[in-house]
Amino acid sequence: MGLTMKEKKAVTREYKPRYQKATKKEKKILLDEFLRLTGYHRKSAVRLLSLKPVKQIVLYKNGTAVKLKPEKKRPANRKGKLIYSDEVIAALRVLWIFFWYKCGKILAPLLRQQMVYIAQWPAFNISKETAEKLKKISPATIDRYLKKDKEKLRLKGKSLTKSLDSLKSRIPIRTFYSSEERKKPGFWQIDTVHHCGQATSGQYLHTLTATDVASGWVELRSLLNNAHKWTFEALADIKSAVPLPIGEFHSDNGSEFINHATETWCNNESLPFTRSRDHKKNDNCFVEQKNGAVVREYVGYDRLEGLEEHALLSAVYRPLVPLLNFFMPTQKLKSKTRVGSKEFKVYDEPRSPFQRLMESNELHQQTKDSLIIQIALYNPVELQHNVNKAILRLRQRLAQTNRVKTGEQL
Repeated sequence: MGLTMKEKKAVTREYKPRYQKATKKEKKILLDEFLRLTGYHRKSAVRLLSLKPVKQIVLYKNGTAVKLKPEKKRPANRKGKLIYSDEVIAALRVLWIFFWYKCGKILAPLLRQQMVYIAQWPAFNISKETAEKLKKISPATIDRYLKKDKEKLRLKGKSLTKSLDSLKSRIPIRTFYSSEERKKPGFWQIDTVHHCGQATSGQYLHTLTATDVASGWVELRSLLNNAHKWTFEALADIKSAVPLPIGEFHSDNGSEFINHATETWCNNESLPFTRSRDHKKNDNCFVEQKNGAVVREYVGYDRLEGLEEHALLSAVYRPLVPLLNFFMPTQKLKSKTRVGSKEFKVYDEPRSPFQRLMESNELHQQTKDSLIIQIALYNPVELQHNVNKAILRLRQRLAQTNRVKTGEQL
């Protein structure tokens, strides 16, 4: 049985003067003892033991003692040394918008690694001093300075895939990847995103998303509609164009994948093909994350249809794919621990898929040499500039058809 409140207050009165006079090492020992006795939360215990007694002011009015509470003095504003000037913050805001509103944990390593290209881009007009400060700015500082600029507009799409029961029994189910498979490039998850807007009637564009589980490498293809023909052609194009090995395709239960054409093609190519369980998105979690963080983030939820918009969407993906794969850092989940009702997640250091592949011991040196040759052909700032222009052209096209207003942020 624990202590009563009266006993806890007595213990607090006993420990408080000793705690306030103790050294840092002694405070830890006293605090541990205090917690074992009282069962308080550590933060609450620190506040209780650190609280200094307030002097009471006693006045006598008509022979009666009246206690007055002293006025609380407002703490003086802390004035530290200003590190980042208005010029630096203005440049940071421009780069944040230009690189499509990335969070501090992604933007900070991107600025450090690609500042050579960023500083040379004339439109930014960044001085050497500003460039050096932007290379040192921390993710937390970025998020703090940009807090008022961030707009949280969250839209939800619809899941419109339907399975083909006649083939499901022949396709094996995969529910998770082992630690070794997570490190070995070649396990690909695939899915489609429906650009149907608010109405599912008629024909509209789709995006085929494919991602490598180990590295996070992503491939995007614009599909004219949900016909098997376009899905099959996109998968074949990805297999021939991607510089990484393809050892397996894994999809959800959508009919665009669970069909005879895809099954026959995978058998002819000797590619294992697996599927998720029904209504279990976590079985396909790696590509589902890319659907939201890439496709919805850049393209949005508007309705896209027709050959012209199909070409415009493809023009967005042409520079976006190398930008994401070679230059844009991402974080991968290392561990997840649940303590009571809270869940604590630990992520690794932000690195681009290219960097992860260069560090992989599972990738042949010939493939690494090919990737090094490819990255030398690209400029990340130019790629992002081309992405922004392509999205603006797509928005202008939608504005002409009165389906969406042109985005002013571009």
